[in-house]
Amino acid sequence: MNRTATSRRVALSALVAATVAAAILLAAGPAGARQPEDVVLNVGHRGASGYAPEHTFAAYDLALRMGADYIEQDLQMTSDGVLVVLHDETLDRTARPTAESGPGDCTGLVREKTLAQIKTCDVGSWFNEAYPQYARPEYVGLKIPTLEEVFQRYRKSVNYYIETKSPEAAPGMEEELLRLMDEYGLTRPAAERWQVLIQSFSPASLQKVHALDPSLPLIQLFSGAETGETIQAKLDATAAYAVGIGPSKDDVDAALVEAAHARCLDVHPYTVNESAEMERLIAAGVDGMFTNFPDRLDAVLGKSAVDGRKHAAVLAKRANDACRGAGGHERRPSDGI
Repeated sequence: MNRTATSRRVALSALVAATVAAAILLAAGPAGARQPEDVVLNVGHRGASGYAPEHTFAAYDLALRMGADYIEQDLQMTSDGVLVVLHDETLDRTARPTAESGPGDCTGLVREKTLAQIKTCDVGSWFNEAYPQYARPEYVGLKIPTLEEVFQRYRKSVNYYIETKSPEAAPGMEEELLRLMDEYGLTRPAAERWQVLIQSFSPASLQKVHALDPSLPLIQLFSGAETGETIQAKLDATAAYAVGIGPSKDDVDAALVEAAHARCLDVHPYTVNESAEMERLIAAGVDGMFTNFPDRLDAVLGKSAVDGRKHAAVLAKRANDACRGAGGHERRPSDGI
């Protein structure tokens, strides 16, 4: 073969190779971009709290039956150092005294009560009073669970989305959370397949967890006082320790989602209860959302809802890792599986 023919063949081979490479890049999308088939996580906000008393086993069980991929736990710490699952810092809104309760046991700050005091309170009756359309006799007398009791009930069969609430007023909250995760074998599954996501409004609390165990996936919450623009200004700092953000639903638009995804941060807005809102946020590209009505989100997702709670978490973790590996922020050594 003469030199001219050889040169032409080499040039043709190079052109074919370049064309194939370009096609692969186009199919994959831009570096760090999330793909349309990425999972949208269904997070039961305090369980199925639209239908049952929040943060009770009744609400958690119902959320799981309704298609929730995660159940959320808000943490408070008792005066004797036990982590309990309750949203408010005080007992006043959801707790009612029982025959076992002493004066003042079921009112005031959780951190000023012992676990024994708190366990005398009824946290189901208030719901029947507030939402008679969903009232059930079995809700009367429901108790505040400890985080350990939640872990004992569900073990590794579910995904947990845990929030450190008012951690500055509860020294040691983060250490106790990680101790319980270790005891119940959840630390490694959290790191490897996002079986536990840890969120907080407190950057200091999340940074403390990150320092204690950099492998754990963390979500930075942002209050409703923020805007999409102010959140965007904090994304670079957030990406240093977190894998995602939790903004108020009203602050989320395509621009915020795009900015978060450019930094390989997932976006999980709260609290989304109407189908039209769910559809808007899915169209904006969010990766999941909190809802009091997991069945509504399950219906909106329809056939795109992931079959199997554990599988949904694995897919979310895999998509986040792929983003980091594709040219977004470099994956930290501890992030991999």
